[in-house]
Amino acid sequence: MSTEIPVEHVLCVPTLLFHEIGYFQGFQPDVDRYLRILLDPAHTSFQPRDKVETDPSYKQLIPYCLFQCGDELFSYRRGKAGGEGRLHSKRSVGVGGHISSTDRMHGDRRYAEAMHREIDEEVFLESAFTDRCVGLINDDATPVGQVHLGIVHVFELDSAKVSPRESSIQETGFASPSQLLQDWDQFETWSQICLKHLYGG
Repeated sequence: MSTEIPVEHVLCVPTLLFHEIGYFQGFQPDVDRYLRILLDPAHTSFQPRDKVETDPSYKQLIPYCLFQCGDELFSYRRGKAGGEGRLHSKRSVGVGGHISSTDRMHGDRRYAEAMHREIDEEVFLESAFTDRCVGLINDDATPVGQVHLGIVHVFELDSAKVSPRESSIQETGFASPSQLLQDWDQFETWSQICLKHLYGG
């Protein structure tokens, strides 16, 4: 009997398409312009994750969700149990992950389904919220960034009720962006980009 672990297939777009829409490095607030094309099933495909993690000809689309309560942001440190070894021990303000071929629905609904699945896998979110998509992140300066494209969502919470579900989510809490910026060097690049462009860092 085979014990082979099935290969995860994740949602990707050709990096060339990203360049055709309009290449950027860092943060891009023009959500509508990009997502209308990037989430169009005519341009997306599900590729083996182990292949595209080292193939910069594809960009894996990643929902990156920030939890804000009043003037404070949720943050945490990534433990060694997390899936992306290149980010271990880094601090983060973003929760999210890959859109998998096993996620239900299609098109935009599949994207939303995957985003909420990833949140539910990583944390207990026990507050009412409103969610808005505020921009995209591209960081070709790092090996991780070269193969991912972040889609940034801000969840505005009624109460600061977020706690870790996974062992890879450690040292959690809420703090003001100005406090988090004092530890700038400890954060993963995507979090640095969000803090800079969304909170004036």
